[in-house]
Amino acid sequence: MAERKRVIKESKIMSINRKCKLLEVNRSSLYYKPVDVEVNQEEMDIMKYMDKLHQKRPHYGSRKYLAYLRKEGYVINRKRVQKLMRFMNIRSTAPKPNTSKPGKQNKIYPYLLRNLKVERANQVWSTDITYISMPVGFLYLVAIIDLYSRKVMSWRLSNSMDTLFCIDGLNEAITTYGTPDIFNTDQGSQFTSTDFTDVLKTNHIRISMDGKGRWIDNVFIERLWRSLKYEEVYLKAYDTPREAKESIGEWMRDYNQDRLHQSLEYQTPDSVYLNSEPKKEMAA
Repeated sequence: MAERKRVIKESKIMSINRKCKLLEVNRSSLYYKPVDVEVNQEEMDIMKYMDKLHQKRPHYGSRKYLAYLRKEGYVINRKRVQKLMRFMNIRSTAPKPNTSKPGKQNKIYPYLLRNLKVERANQVWSTDITYISMPVGFLYLVAIIDLYSRKVMSWRLSNSMDTLFCIDGLNEAITTYGTPDIFNTDQGSQFTSTDFTDVLKTNHIRISMDGKGRWIDNVFIERLWRSLKYEEVYLKAYDTPREAKESIGEWMRDYNQDRLHQSLEYQTPDSVYLNSEPKKEMAA
């Protein structure tokens, strides 16, 4: 009986990531059951409003969010707004100190893009995470893009802001397209973790991390989020994570293969990527 209680106790305190590793199950394929989660509807409405406002005015900070929310009739204070911004991974694009919170124990790598001219595919990749609202609960979307072609190299959805789904997306991009010279991220804990940076180092990829006030480095992926939200997410009500994954996947395929980009002289990201200089050998 004592042994059984010990096993049950260990099972309760073991993290989902640890359980997935022991069972050799892909963490990003597991989702919560919405019926078991209680969500404050007012808070859901607030976050949906904040998400739309962020896409329209990405330079706004917590004070502006507070003013707009109060104007809409919500009884809320700035501390709660800041808490929701952290939860949703919303960051103002206006220059400011400390845009992301790295893990205290994690190494911060130097910024390598200053005065760098991006002239070919697989020269620089960049990544970021955004928030997708669901009827009950939330999903997080990570994407990796090639800065030269704007091509989405890979993407992943997860119901938590962990590191594993970011690593899954990175491994898929490397396996499919080879390796970039430089991989640029912000200083978020998912990207500064040793598990994530070890993948980059193992593949001999130089690591670059945005410094304070370097909001402009994510401008291309922020534009991707804006297009995705207004053209796809805000127009549809996903009932399940599976539905969200399938629908977003269709949008991503259209973005890469069929969408003509003015900044690319009305070419598609796929065509610009494929017509660029020869890429490195893909990983085995």
